Parts: sequence; structure tokens; C-alpha cells
Amino acid sequence: MSTAPLALIAELTHRCPLRCVYCSNPLELRARSEELSTETWVRAFEEAAQLGTLHVHLTGGEPLARGDLTPLVLAARSAGLYTNLITSGIGLNEKRLSSLVEAGLDHIQLSFQDAEESSADTIAGCSAHAQKVAVAQLISETRLAFTVNLVVHRRNLDRLEEIISFAERLRPHRIEIAHVQYYGWALRNREALLPTLDQVQESVAVVERAKERLKGIKIDFVTPDYYATFPKPCMGGWARLLMVVDPSGKALPCHAAGVIPGLKFENVKEKSLRWIWEESSSFRRFRGEDWMPEPCRTCERRTQDFGGCRCQAFLVAGDAAATDPVCSLSPHRHLIDAVLKRINLSPLSADIGSSAEPGAGNVKALDTDLALRQRWAYRTNPAGVRERPEL
Repeated sequence: MSTAPLALIAELTHRCPLRCVYCSNPLELRARSEELSTETWVRAFEEAAQLGTLHVHLTGGEPLARGDLTPLVLAARSAGLYTNLITSGIGLNEKRLSSLVEAGLDHIQLSFQDAEESSADTIAGCSAHAQKVAVAQLISETRLAFTVNLVVHRRNLDRLEEIISFAERLRPHRIEIAHVQYYGWALRNREALLPTLDQVQESVAVVERAKERLKGIKIDFVTPDYYATFPKPCMGGWARLLMVVDPSGKALPCHAAGVIPGLKFENVKEKSLRWIWEESSSFRRFRGEDWMPEPCRTCERRTQDFGGCRCQAFLVAGDAAATDPVCSLSPHRHLIDAVLKRINLSPLSADIGSSAEPGAGNVKALDTDLALRQRWAYRTNPAGVRERPEL
């Protein structure tokens, strides 16, 4: 029997004003008509607390797209859950922020795509950066614990020092610097997002210097596992620490688990969170060690990384029960190495267009942004939702 999930990740909606090219949402998004009612979410929060869950992460899409977000925060806090809002900030003003604080919100994570407005908006697929900066100022004036999320990749890693300095000026308590993870829309854009080895190694050095300099701000760093020797313990292991509920109520062991064929994921409208966590076949499928093939089954690291990511195993190797292909011991590691070889042989200027050179002025930068926008597979919105105007 597994212990209770530490946190419930509540994907309140797949609607979002941004169209980020690295979005981890599935390619098949849930429509607004499929979203859970306020009452069902409230019951889910109560069941999570009864199960022993401590945290709820309110995310999406963009959770601010829900008109009932404040009542949902109040319900989660009333159930005794620590409440964390993960947001782009678009749709948050002083009045709405105040209502969320009064409802009991504990923590807010605000995402940024870059320090440079044009580059940030190109990645987001719409004009959003300036609004995010204004929202960060509002958040810093509240009692909320405040995290700035910085997503880094091939297109912005060379500006990482500048990006960290930008985040510092927003006055957060914590900065999370996360390399893109290749699921959902990010996998579609992998060739343009995956950094070179030189970029990754330099990013590690930059972050270490920032940690030494910024003693008053906690910095967390998530590296790209394609360059790792061993896989990450994805989500802390399959159905060990976290439960995800998507906008329609489908309960998943991780954000991307829906891509794995042959698994039946129960819905919170029909089953309790306790039953799903303890009894459902999908949550039990890769929990523990019985499912593991070699080399995982006899590997001394099997209790540390739990065989790695099941979704990555399926997406790269075509078999969710295989050893994560990023592992150096995996029989499928050559598939990852082939991707890295292409990336490292392809200079940054070759795949989409070179960055603006000193003295070239803004024209070349604008040409590069245009080339990027024409190349990206931008995240869409669920059917029937009006898209935010493009750049």
C-alpha cells in the first residue's frame, strides 16, 4: 500500500491566454464544457485532505480563466490544504489578487519566458511580458510566498545571467530555473528547444554563481535529463508522491500519463480519490518494482530513480515499461544520443535564424523573431475558445 500523495495537482482548465511552445499540456486539450464544476472540485479538495494530502497546486492551462478561482482557493484552504497558484499572471489585477489573498492563498508561482520582451512574447505566442512584470510588482507587495519560474532552452540560455538578474529585480522569495522537459508541445518543438552540451554546462556554472551571490533567494535548478547519466525520479516515482486531476476530472499519476495506451484512468466524478490512489489499475501499474525490466530490476539505483519516466519511455522508445531511454544503461539510449548528435552538430543560427549581432540594430532581431514564429508549433486552445491575438 502506498502512502498518501503529498500533493494534488489540480489542472482547473486547459484554457490559456498564452500559446507557449514548450507547454506540457497534452496535444488533445479538454474543452470548457468538460471542465469540473465548482462543487466537484470542492469535494476533491476535501477528499485529498482526508487522504492525507498536504498541498494543492492550482494550475492549468491558466487557472485565472476560471471565474470561480477565489471560491476554489477558499475551499482548498478550508480543507486544510496549503494552496499554491501556478499562473502566467494574465488576468490578475489588484482587486482579484486581494480576493485570492483574503481567501487564503499561500503561495504563487509566476512564469516568465525571458528577460527580453520581444523574445518572451515570441515564445509565448502573444504580447504578455509587460503585463507579467506589472503583476509581479503587485504580488511582491502582498504577504504571499512568491516564486518566479524561468523556463530555459536553446533560444534563451545564452542570456541566463541576464534572465536571473531580471528575476532578482522582481523580488521573489524563490527562483526556479527549469530546462524544458520534452512532453506535450515541447516534444513537438524539441529540435528548436533542446540546448547544446556547451549551453547546458555553461548554465550549470551560471546558476552556481547566482546561488553564491543571491544568498537571500532560494534557487532551484532543473536540468535537461537528455544529458544525464541516469534518469530523474519522475514525479518522485509513478504514483508515489503526487496525483494529477485534469480539467475533466480524469486522475493521472503525472501530467503526461494520458499518452500511454492501454491504461484506464478513473474520473473523480465517479470514484473517490482514495479509491483511485489505492486501488485503480493505472496508479498501481508502475508503482513499486515488480514491473521493472532489466537493467532496472537489479540496479542499485532502482529505489532512487524508480526506472525513470514512464511517459518518456513510451514517447522515445515506444514502450512505457522500458527503462527510461535517457539512462546510460538503457538499451534505447542510442535514440537519445542520436537526437543530441543532431542538436550539437546544428549551430543555433542554422535551424531558425541567427540572433541579432552587435551593431545590427533591431531589424535583424525582428527578422529572427519572425522566423521563430513561422517555425514553432504553438500551443492551441480547446475548441470554442477565442485565441489571444498573435504578435
